[in-house]
Amino acid sequence: MMIEKMRSASRGLQPLSRLDSPIDAVRQFTPNWFAMTMGTGILSIALAQTPFRAVGEAFWILNIGLFALFSFVYAARWMFFFDGARRVFGHPVVSMFFGCIPMGLATIINGLLIYRGATGLAEMLWWLDVMMAAACGIAIPYMMFTRQSHFIEQMTAVWLLPVVASEVAAVTGGLLAPHVDHALTVLWVSYTLWALSVPIAMSVLVVLLLRLAIHKLPHASMAASAWLALGPIGTGALGLMTLGDAAPVVFAAHGLGDYAGAAQGVGLIGGMILWGYGLWWFAMAALITGRYLREGLPFNLGWWGYTFPIGVYAVATLKLGTLLVLGVVQFLGYSLIALLAVIWVIVALRTVHGTWRGELFVAPCLTED
Repeated sequence: MMIEKMRSASRGLQPLSRLDSPIDAVRQFTPNWFAMTMGTGILSIALAQTPFRAVGEAFWILNIGLFALFSFVYAARWMFFFDGARRVFGHPVVSMFFGCIPMGLATIINGLLIYRGATGLAEMLWWLDVMMAAACGIAIPYMMFTRQSHFIEQMTAVWLLPVVASEVAAVTGGLLAPHVDHALTVLWVSYTLWALSVPIAMSVLVVLLLRLAIHKLPHASMAASAWLALGPIGTGALGLMTLGDAAPVVFAAHGLGDYAGAAQGVGLIGGMILWGYGLWWFAMAALITGRYLREGLPFNLGWWGYTFPIGVYAVATLKLGTLLVLGVVQFLGYSLIALLAVIWVIVALRTVHGTWRGELFVAPCLTED
């Protein structure tokens, strides 16, 4: 018995010891991993607005490395395990995480603007991001309607992921527009992306409220999904405020100066309203998380769902505080960034441990194998 325990402990010290073979790390790789680039990316963006800007830049560089690594591994899965990889389109949960890919890329593009001022490269990548985000927002729901099996009692806020990608790209477009030649086109596309996302996300949240009231909380493995509702709300608020900031300069340069004030007003008022709505979801998600913690909360890659929603809500809070010149709102924004940093450290450490052991390489769409 003692020898068996020693052997088990020895296996735990070996990399990917929980996998039958190291190549299984590629075979079992799913888009879920890109949620890590979302969480790391939003932390880098948030820290850029604090005295820890240099730390934020380091996280941005780390995020580029993570995104490149995950892209390489996921491409390898499609090349060498095509039959297994294509099953993702029929899976009602894993397919939702395709939205994480353009959202992770958007945080890198934002960093190009914030830390490098590289508008040319940022614009090129942004158009790529726009196409991926729009494709996710349309193709994944279409597959939900035609080939996947969904049930209200099994619904979670994961449904939001493919839809929210468009509004994340819209925020990036608002940052980019004042610095490029085709500013009006970028601004128009960004408003369109916002409209492709936010109203649909709000519709999903209505159904989600009904599902939670009737069927109660989902399984503990989906606990982090309680925070995902905060994502489209925070990003929607940030998008309106960012686009409202960019619109006056762009409109004035194209003979549309009469509409500048309206764009700013819609940005501020709409941002305040959505921010207030987000406050309700923040409180609800915190209460739900507390309940899960008391009952036991198993770790999985879904824990990265705690990071991006809190991060984007924190950045929206700082933006709102700047526009209103209210110190209390800005203080709240900085407090949320501190919370985000603590959560990121906890989730990152657990992820490193789970990755080393190979426990996190699980593709649910292959379970029938």
